[in-house]
Amino acid sequence: MRLTVGQALVRFLAAQWSERDGREQRFFPGCFGIFGHGNVAGIGQALLEYGEEMPYYMARNEQAMVHTASGFARMNDRLSTLACTTSIGPGATNMVTGAALATINRLPVLLLPGDIFATRPANPVLQELEDGRSHDVSVNDCFKPVSKYWDRINRPEQLPSALMAAMRVLTDPAETGAVTLALPQDVQAEAYDWPDELFTRRVWRIPRALPEPAALDEACALLQAVRPLIVAGGGVIYSGATDDLRAFAERTGIPVAETQAGKGALPWNHPCSVGAIGATGTTAANALAREADVVIGIGTRYSDFTTASHSLFQNPGVRFVNVNVARFDAAKLAGTMVVADAREGIRGLNAALDGYAVPDAYKHEATALMARWNAAVDGAYAPQDRPLPAQSEVIGAVNEVSGPRDVVVCAAGSMPGDLHKLWRASDPKGYHVEYGYSCMGYEIAGGLGVKMADPSREVYVMVGDGSYLMMAQELATAVAEGIKLVVVLVQNHGFASIGNLSESVGAQRFGTRYRARTGTGLDGERLPVDLAANAASLGADVLRATGAADLRDALRRARESDRTTVVHIETDPLSDAPGSEAWWDVPVAEVSALDSTREARGRYEKEVWSRRRHL
Repeated sequence: MRLTVGQALVRFLAAQWSERDGREQRFFPGCFGIFGHGNVAGIGQALLEYGEEMPYYMARNEQAMVHTASGFARMNDRLSTLACTTSIGPGATNMVTGAALATINRLPVLLLPGDIFATRPANPVLQELEDGRSHDVSVNDCFKPVSKYWDRINRPEQLPSALMAAMRVLTDPAETGAVTLALPQDVQAEAYDWPDELFTRRVWRIPRALPEPAALDEACALLQAVRPLIVAGGGVIYSGATDDLRAFAERTGIPVAETQAGKGALPWNHPCSVGAIGATGTTAANALAREADVVIGIGTRYSDFTTASHSLFQNPGVRFVNVNVARFDAAKLAGTMVVADAREGIRGLNAALDGYAVPDAYKHEATALMARWNAAVDGAYAPQDRPLPAQSEVIGAVNEVSGPRDVVVCAAGSMPGDLHKLWRASDPKGYHVEYGYSCMGYEIAGGLGVKMADPSREVYVMVGDGSYLMMAQELATAVAEGIKLVVVLVQNHGFASIGNLSESVGAQRFGTRYRARTGTGLDGERLPVDLAANAASLGADVLRATGAADLRDALRRARESDRTTVVHIETDPLSDAPGSEAWWDVPVAEVSALDSTREARGRYEKEVWSRRRHL
C-alpha cells in the first residue's frame, strides 16, 4: 500500500486496540494537534484524508493538549489515550512539560512533534536549533529525559519498528509514560510501499502480573502485625482493584489511607477508610501511620508528600510490604517486594492471610480518630463569619452540589492539599488531582480530557487565579467541541499556596501577591484583572458568586446548563484548612539578617530530625 509516512502513521494508530479482562477499546480514539510548517503537509494532510478513522481535535496550546491526553488516559485507567501532533520548534518544545507530567504520573501519551529536514536541503530551516556538535541534534532531543521511549524517523523504513516499540511501552503498566516520535517534515510527506500487515487491527493485551508465591509468603510473615496500615495509591484504581481492596480491608480490619492518586479507593465514609495520608493528609491517617508496625503500600510510588518527607512512619520497627506492578517502586523504603498487578496482589494477600484480623482495640482507635477528623471537616465546610469565604467553604459547596459520580479536577496551588484532606470522594473516578508534577495550567486542559473520557459525568475543574493565568485557553477548545465543564475559578489575587510556604520559611510572602509596582517593589494596589471577563471572552458562560450561599446557587445553575460555565468567586487568602500534623521538607536559609528567616530556620532544624532512613 503506497502511502506517505504521515498517512501510514495515522492509519496505524487508528488500527490499535487494547484489551484487559476481555474488554477491548480503541487505544487512540483521536488526535489533538496544532499545525505549522513542520506537520501541516504530513500528519495534517493525513488527518484530513483519514478523519473518519482518526478524529482530529484542535487545541489552543501544545502543552495543554498533552495534559488533555493525560487526563483522558488516567480516566481510562491507562487503557486508552490520545495522540498529540505539533510543528517543529516552539510548538514541539511546548510539549516537554506535558511529557514530563505524563511520565512522572505513569500515564501513556503519544507525542508526534515535527522535526527539521532529514535530507538537510536548506539548513537552517525556520525554527531550527543549530548545534555545532552535530547536524543530527534538534530541539526534540529535549524530550529524551522525559520520555519512556524516544525515536526519530529519518527514513520511512524506520517507521514500523518505531511504532511497534512505541506501543510496547505505551501498553506496559510498569513502564508507561510519554512516548515521543520525532518526525522530520520532509519524511512525513515522503511516500513508501508499506506491507498491508502494518494496518491490520492489532489488539494489545494489558497484562496482569501475578505475585510470586515466595514473595507472598515473605509478605504474610510480616503481616501478622498488631498495627498494620494500608496506603492505597493510584495503582489500586488503575487496576480496577477497589472492590478487592474493600473486601480485604473489611475482612482483616486493616485501616486504609490514600495518596493523592489513590483517593477514592474506598468511599470516604467506609468504616475502614482513614482518608488522605502524608503532608496533606488527615490527622487520623497520620496518627496511625506514626505508630504503624507494618505499612502495606499498594500501587504507590511513595512521594515525599505521602511519606511527609520520610518523617511520617516513626515506629522503630516499622516494615514495608510493597505491592506494585513496577519493581522500581516495589523496592522503595527497603520494602518486601510483591511485584504484581494491584488487584492480583490484593487477592493473593487476602487468600494467604485467611483467618487474620487486627485487634478490636485497633479498629476502635481508627474509628474514633476518623470521627474526630470528620467533625473537623464539617467545621471547615460550614460558612464562617468573615467578609470573604475560606477556600474550605468553596470546596464544601462544590462537594455538596456535585453528584456521587461527578469528578473534581485540580493540580496546583493550595487547593490540592485542601482537597486531599477535605474532599469526600464516593467513587474511584470521582477525584482527579494531578500531584505527581503538580503542574500549574493542568486543570482546565486535564478536565477536558476527563470529560472526553466519560461524558456521562459532570466534571468540576477547581482552579486558582495563578494557575488560571498560566493556561486558560482550552476553555475555547471545550466551547468549540461542545464539551461541557464546570470551572470553579477561585480568585485570591496571588500565589496563595507559595505565599503560605514563603511565610513558613521566613520569606514574608515575597513575590507572591499580584500587585502593581511602586518605588519599593510589587507592593502597590491590586491589579485590575477581571478573570471572569477573560473567561467570557473565550466563549464560556460566566457566573459571579459573592459568598458561600451564592456559590451553591451558581453551582446548581452551572450543573443544569449544557454549556461550559465558569463560576468565579473571591476567597480569603489567609484562611487555612485544618492541619495534617505532618511535615514537608523545604530547606530554610541557614544564615540570614532577617528575624523571620532565622526563626524559621530554628523551627526547621527541629523538624528535620524527624526524618528517617528506612533500611
